[in-house]
Amino acid sequence: MLTRETVSGTRHAVSAGHYLASAAGFAVLEAGGNAVDAGCAAGLALGVLHPDLVSIAGVAPITLRTAAGMVETIAGVGPWPAATDAQFFQREHGAKMPAGVLRTVVPAAPCAWITALQRHGSMGFAEIAEHAIRFAAEGFAVYPLLAENIANHAAEYRRWPQNAAIYLPNDRAPEEGELFVQADLAATLRFMVDEERAARARGADRVAGLEAARDAFYRGDIARRMADFIQAEGGWLSRDDLAAFRCPVLPPVSVQWRGRQIFTGGPWCQGPTLLQALRMAERAGLAELPHNSPDYLHLLAEVLKIAFADREHHVGDPDFVDVPLAEMLSDAHVAARVAAIDPARAHPGMMAPLIGRGQAVPPASEAADPPVEAGTSYVAVVDRWGGAFSSAPSDASWSSPVVPGLGFVPSNRGSQNRTDPAHPAGLAAGRRPRLTPMPALALGADGSVMPFGSPGNDVQPQALLQVLMNLFVHGMSPQAAVEAPRVASYAFPGTSAPHDHFPARLAVESRIPEATRDALAARGHVIRLWPERTWLAGCVELVRKDPARGLISAAADPRRPAAAIAI
Repeated sequence: MLTRETVSGTRHAVSAGHYLASAAGFAVLEAGGNAVDAGCAAGLALGVLHPDLVSIAGVAPITLRTAAGMVETIAGVGPWPAATDAQFFQREHGAKMPAGVLRTVVPAAPCAWITALQRHGSMGFAEIAEHAIRFAAEGFAVYPLLAENIANHAAEYRRWPQNAAIYLPNDRAPEEGELFVQADLAATLRFMVDEERAARARGADRVAGLEAARDAFYRGDIARRMADFIQAEGGWLSRDDLAAFRCPVLPPVSVQWRGRQIFTGGPWCQGPTLLQALRMAERAGLAELPHNSPDYLHLLAEVLKIAFADREHHVGDPDFVDVPLAEMLSDAHVAARVAAIDPARAHPGMMAPLIGRGQAVPPASEAADPPVEAGTSYVAVVDRWGGAFSSAPSDASWSSPVVPGLGFVPSNRGSQNRTDPAHPAGLAAGRRPRLTPMPALALGADGSVMPFGSPGNDVQPQALLQVLMNLFVHGMSPQAAVEAPRVASYAFPGTSAPHDHFPARLAVESRIPEATRDALAARGHVIRLWPERTWLAGCVELVRKDPARGLISAAADPRRPAAAIAI
């Protein structure tokens, strides 16, 4: 039974990981803004409304389509600082990456939002940031997931007094329904607005005004205070790293699938993992099996394990790693991988490579469950002109210190690199982490447009594959496709430190019948039972423009406080 219905309208729609972020994006659309304006407003708001899972100074990868039909990505993830010692963690920390400033990379989110606005937006930073500033200054109600996360990480927040002051006011985790205020963060965003307004007063146009807001963060007082604090704490980030940074604007990677072209970012993120899984699922005949039957879920899990094995063997920052992406997505490779699937037995762990040299299979983790290291949220928008925006801002706040007085944690996404520089996802000066957030976009031959995405670390491509199958194979409505029970494999090394590996682990929401779970276990899957609905299974949001019906429909996942609005 659905918790809510698909929402539909004829003009525009937004779906985001928090209902106030959706309201912010919708207000921008109603004020005449386009999908980029609305998506950036909602994305900034998510950095306030999900302060545990998204940082204003974190990552913000973007995939967008202009009203004229051009698709591009903005690689909203920053590199390791120029002074990074690539051997440091192996030499000084036993190949582990400790919490704190040593995992800090260049913050990318402000640059990503402003780059999108400069290229394709119609509004200035003040209009876009208005809602985020309000939510930070006036506060918002603590919701169950935020209360749970802060309570679970209270010990980590207490490592730094400035983190505790924000997240543990009165020396305790806030309870559901309490007001959560972030005054320093509001002041930081206001400073960026003030710098834009000063530039406009001097005669700057919209684009130059946005550049002034950007310079406030990357070259001005914010940059000085951020870099000086990180270096005082023993980190590598410098003012020069910040001043030199620009988010690359890159062509997407895509595959054809069932009359649609599915777009993601390149191998600087895990978008190609979804594309390879889609191709293998089609080749393996997943669409011919009964939905969520034992045969269906077994094949789904095996396809995902292969895609993640290839990610482990080959994928990293393409500026440093020769990623064999064309070969990985080729008919020959897909066919060879699918041919190795045993329909009656789960593969016991990570598959060996078929292309070149691979990585050694790590030992099984001794932990009960993988850690939830990096948080993420998501926003999708389609505007009245056919523009579409898809973004997954991220970065958690309990594993690194807040910059005193600024109210944010600079991107700690370095935790998604390996400490072995020889690994495809290994760290090095100037190298980007292999990012898990992977905003996606689907374009149909019928003119349909659908931005879609999810938080969930390594679960993201898994949740998205299942929702795409629900929509376009099993004919579910958008909301039904999002709410249907899901599974997730952990039979590969996790992206985030400590990169745990759980051979044959398959997590299953308990709405999957017990008989189905038993049948999967009989095939060798090690079942981890989740609750009926859990945020660990992702939180998929999507907006779909359907020309045949003349409607724009949107869905929001009830596994988090997400909401969709359409008119």
